[in-house]
Amino acid sequence: MINPRVLAEDPELVKTHLRRRHADESVISTVDEIVELQTTRKTHVLERDDLRATRNSSSKQIGALFKAGKGAEAGEMKAAVTAGNDRIKVLEAELDVIEARMHDLAMHLPNLLHDTVPAGKTEDDNPVERTWGDIPTFDFTPQAHVEVGAKLGILDLERSTKLTGARFAILRGMGARMERALINFFLDLHTGEHGHTEVMVPYMVHAHVAEGTGQLPKFADDMFKLAGKVNGEDAYLIPTAEIPVTNIHREEILDIDKLPIKFACFTPCFRSEAGSAGRDVRGIIRQHQFHKVEMVWLTTPERAEADHHQMVDHAETALKRLGIPYRVVRHCGGEVSFAAHKCFDLEAWLPSQDNYREISSVSWFTDFQSRRMKMRFRPAPVEGKKQKPRLVHTLNGSGLAVGRTMVAILENYQQADGSVIIPEALRPYMGGIERLVPPAE
Repeated sequence: MINPRVLAEDPELVKTHLRRRHADESVISTVDEIVELQTTRKTHVLERDDLRATRNSSSKQIGALFKAGKGAEAGEMKAAVTAGNDRIKVLEAELDVIEARMHDLAMHLPNLLHDTVPAGKTEDDNPVERTWGDIPTFDFTPQAHVEVGAKLGILDLERSTKLTGARFAILRGMGARMERALINFFLDLHTGEHGHTEVMVPYMVHAHVAEGTGQLPKFADDMFKLAGKVNGEDAYLIPTAEIPVTNIHREEILDIDKLPIKFACFTPCFRSEAGSAGRDVRGIIRQHQFHKVEMVWLTTPERAEADHHQMVDHAETALKRLGIPYRVVRHCGGEVSFAAHKCFDLEAWLPSQDNYREISSVSWFTDFQSRRMKMRFRPAPVEGKKQKPRLVHTLNGSGLAVGRTMVAILENYQQADGSVIIPEALRPYMGGIERLVPPAE
């Protein structure tokens, strides 16, 4: 959530950032409505507080007037107090409506952008920061992961449709083992070398938890809402581990000596993909259920930008170890996600598409999420004086999306005979197997 003070003191700045995001004018006009509501709220609060002060002062005088035998004067003052109390009730009821409306409008405003976010509207406008690895060359026509997986007997899309319809998959034999191997490889890398604490979290969360990271109310259509209540509240299946993991320390004041807190978490992810407009319906690139290892960091404002770049480096390390060619792109204004301040994507090379495709997105959210979650830290004392708590900065990034990593391996390591070489870094997790071979006819 944007700092309310910024909205009040510099609404034009907020509008400028919304235009950099190519937001609709209806969203931009929201800023004016919030400012008007803030003005009305201030007027109401002043009137209410004046009435309260008058009531408190009059209450003391009324008793004295009665004792002095000035009943008529006391009665008039008492009637004025009663009228003031009635007005206070009206003002407070109106304030409840105003504040609820302000909160609702503010929840639909995206984060402010970092100064280095480039101009642009679509993914085609995202500038390339760097590339790594040699794009493989083949002396045969490379096939898509769907054909490669089917020939190996490890990917069954036809039978999965009997279970849940499109955008689900069954992995068989070595396909299931590779999925599990990748999960363990990513977790070992991030916990062992990169200093993350592994956590396992619930796969469903209450609505207010999803609000904390910005998925709700903006992206309700892309989430699966449970038909029944969970412990009396509305709940959703998680579209990413970001939601439960970032919320672990909600409504807490953290010790600065413990920051940054670095989590690594494997979860299944559930997405309705309502906004994907039928993209990538073939294969396992975009599914309703998929696996991902997520990195989530809680840090201070002073080190957040450096931590953001370090998290990108951690995600890159995973791709380098697997020998998958990739590039890093910087999101332009129109592509930065709703809650993010700045974002980099890692895109793996897919021979069948002759193009790079997203495999990780690494974002810095400033205090946008922590303000919603009331998650703060206490700075170190200054000259022995205790400091006021400040809002934590949050970051997250895929480390990596498991299914898309499998796609990249199947396509980049495929051989003319239909076999697929296993990247060396993954072989210990595959029982030493060096190559997947199609079953004998």
